[in-house]
Amino acid sequence: MVLQRLVRAVIMGPPGSGKGTVSLRISKSFGLKHISSGDILRANINAKTELGLLMKSCIDQGQLVPDDVMSRLILSDLRTVDRCSWLLDGFPRTVYQAEALDDTCTVDTVINLNVPFQTIKQRLTSRWTHLPSGRIYNTDFNPPKVPGFDDETGEPLVQRDDDKQDTVTRRLKSYETQTEPVLEYYRSKGVLETFSGTETNKIWPHVEVFLHRKLAAISQRMA
Repeated sequence: MVLQRLVRAVIMGPPGSGKGTVSLRISKSFGLKHISSGDILRANINAKTELGLLMKSCIDQGQLVPDDVMSRLILSDLRTVDRCSWLLDGFPRTVYQAEALDDTCTVDTVINLNVPFQTIKQRLTSRWTHLPSGRIYNTDFNPPKVPGFDDETGEPLVQRDDDKQDTVTRRLKSYETQTEPVLEYYRSKGVLETFSGTETNKIWPHVEVFLHRKLAAISQRMA
């Protein structure tokens, strides 16, 4: 699809909801640049920028990164890609951040992946990782040939702290508390579109159909 004007989209959903997979498919199918707040954060920390050092200090002390710092970081990066259409992933996470984004640009659509928490818990707590390579296995649908060991090296697999039951439950609760108000904020603006399901491959066709229709409408309005 050839877009007649720049499109600003946001994708939301709890950790483990399939945002990464859906984002890549949107980028490939519609030409939107996938912008991950996590990638921006890591890049700034690695480059030891002023904001990166400030964020690292917060993270090292186990503190949440302040809204204004996170907003300054992401919005500064967005200004460097103001000539292309993009899909923003991982930001905004609070209403303050959503308002800061609105002050910078107009968000055309917000795609919300609504996956049951029980499905996500099962999905994440079944993940095991080969740390040296980053290969990820899932005991439900992508198990290693030998339980507990990497297929290629035979080295032991580990379960990351992020994938342990208590951590997953805490992360999901945090998402629900922080992000539900953001969903309501975008719902009240009429730009929120929610897709519910338990499997990414079944959710994706609905996202694809919606985006074809949405982007065609945007192009017609600007023609």
